[in-house]
Amino acid sequence: MKKVFIIASFALLASCGSGKKAKEGSLNDLKVQLEGLKKERTTLDGKIASLEEQIMKLDTTMSAEAAKLVEITPITLQNFEHYIDLQGKIATENIYYVTPRGMGGQVKSIYVKQGDNVRKGQLLLKLDDAIIRQQMATLQNQLNYAKDLYNRQQNVWKEGIGTEVQVLNSKNAVENLEKQMDLLREQQAMTSVYAQVSGVAETVTIRVGEVFTGNPMAGITIVNPVNLKAVVDIPENYLSKITKGMPVVVELPDLNKKYNSTISLVSETIGLTTRSFVAETKIPSDPLIKPNQIALIKILDHAAKNAVVVPLATLQTDEKGKFVFVLEEQNGKKIAKKKPVNIGELYDEFVEIKTGLADNEKLITKGFQGLYDGQVIATK
Repeated sequence: MKKVFIIASFALLASCGSGKKAKEGSLNDLKVQLEGLKKERTTLDGKIASLEEQIMKLDTTMSAEAAKLVEITPITLQNFEHYIDLQGKIATENIYYVTPRGMGGQVKSIYVKQGDNVRKGQLLLKLDDAIIRQQMATLQNQLNYAKDLYNRQQNVWKEGIGTEVQVLNSKNAVENLEKQMDLLREQQAMTSVYAQVSGVAETVTIRVGEVFTGNPMAGITIVNPVNLKAVVDIPENYLSKITKGMPVVVELPDLNKKYNSTISLVSETIGLTTRSFVAETKIPSDPLIKPNQIALIKILDHAAKNAVVVPLATLQTDEKGKFVFVLEEQNGKKIAKKKPVNIGELYDEFVEIKTGLADNEKLITKGFQGLYDGQVIATK
């Protein structure tokens, strides 16, 4: 059949050649004839290709060696999940910044270093109390004198000497001085800084001789690693998808650990510079996990049960849309069948097929490149 069309083409070209000689003087006519021949050639090429494809489909004598070798994978319904993959960090809900009970003061001694385990009530710092001790010594002398005077007044009053007013004034003087001494003792107690919670001394940035006021930049931070959480910044475009209670997978690549949890908190504001919002999820306590450790956060935003899922690599595109090839049997032959599909979500080298494929169809997973609809194929 192909030879017949080629002979016809040569005959047509010969006749056109004689026509050109007759109209040699007309350049425009020659161009018109050339354009017509090109169109005819295009038509003939299309017809030849169509006939060859039909002959290939109907020719039962075609040898198995001429079939293209492919591999197939039967389609089975399975659960499909799509995650939003982000990078976050580990934080703790219990972070305590050590502060003085009073106005603070110059550090004289430090009894803790970074990384130490700290118990509640443990002495951490000693501030300068020299002035307070000097005031207490002076006041103690005054108090001793006032008590001695009060005792003398009482003794002579019992013997009928002096007045009751003198006794009462002496008593008030002693009581006032005792109140002042109690106040100084309280001030001196404030120069000893104790831990208010148990945990680990995460940072110790204060030094002897510096003024301690409780500033986190120059102080002590205690972390209690019992209540841990993963914190992640989520881009603003996911705002409509993220809600409290969504399933989350937290992976710690450095520790090769994975935890299943849910979103426990979603912030109400969006950062002006980052254009993101914060989400948190709680994870179990583990002594190996450290605050600020990198965590991979996978938020489940789509799940489908009994879905058709195919490798993303098998998906192809033409002018009509997406398609894949499956194996079908016709007239005792295995052929490639082109199946247009509508896709859903894509995740981890797999794509969800909404329509176009069914359970138990034989998907061509290798050798699908260059296939055409109806091509004879062979399987390994």
